[in-house]
Amino acid sequence: MVSLVLARTVIGIIGNIIALFLFLSPLPTFVTIWKRGSVEQYSPIPYLATLVNCLVWVLYGLPVVHPGSILVITINAAGTLIELVYIILFFVFSDRKKRMKVLLVLLIELVFITVLTLLVLFIFHTHSKRSMVVGTICILFNIGMYASPLAVMKLVIKTKSVEYMPLSLSVASFANGVAWTIYALLPLDPYILIPNGLGTLFGLAQLILYASFYKSTKLQKEEREGKGQVVLSDQLVTNGKECWKNDNIESGNPRAEVHGA
Repeated sequence: MVSLVLARTVIGIIGNIIALFLFLSPLPTFVTIWKRGSVEQYSPIPYLATLVNCLVWVLYGLPVVHPGSILVITINAAGTLIELVYIILFFVFSDRKKRMKVLLVLLIELVFITVLTLLVLFIFHTHSKRSMVVGTICILFNIGMYASPLAVMKLVIKTKSVEYMPLSLSVASFANGVAWTIYALLPLDPYILIPNGLGTLFGLAQLILYASFYKSTKLQKEEREGKGQVVLSDQLVTNGKECWKNDNIESGNPRAEVHGA
């Protein structure tokens, strides 16, 4: 039993370290925003979505909801702080219209997490029921977070180029999914296992795509440079949606998703 607890703790710490890297992966984007003094066409949605995702996982990890989940709390509390910093920076360098939208979404998220916390604590009186309610919501939120990596994978297949899917983030996403999947098996925690199991599959799919289109990406870059064309910028706007080379969603990064734990 002691060895099992130790193994779970070690895996959880590794998962914390990998997930922290994913949370910090948008930093280059915000350095650019800081230097330019404007958010330009960047969207705050990935950071707002990650914020509420982290808040729900913090609630799940509380001793009154799911005891023995301190490592779930640590990484998601850190993620909450990091996302708040991103959102504050976005707010500072936005125009009035974008600021109002950010404030509105933040208000909705705070109301949601407050109501959820009160309902869980006062209506459900056992750890199993509280874990089931909050854990189910965590799974649903994580499934929603997969929209970004799916969009990037679709872009890779369409363009036959991995230019907008950095290898480091794909590897980190896969490793993050593996670490938290193992954590969820020691002992079994289906609410952490399901989203991270899916995350592992998505990460593996990204690595397979990278291996499949790496050579064609090099050929495309060489062809563009040979014709003297301007290399595409880090931001690609497709059908009104932004995909970022440095963002995890993401990344994400787009922003690489962090699967709840």
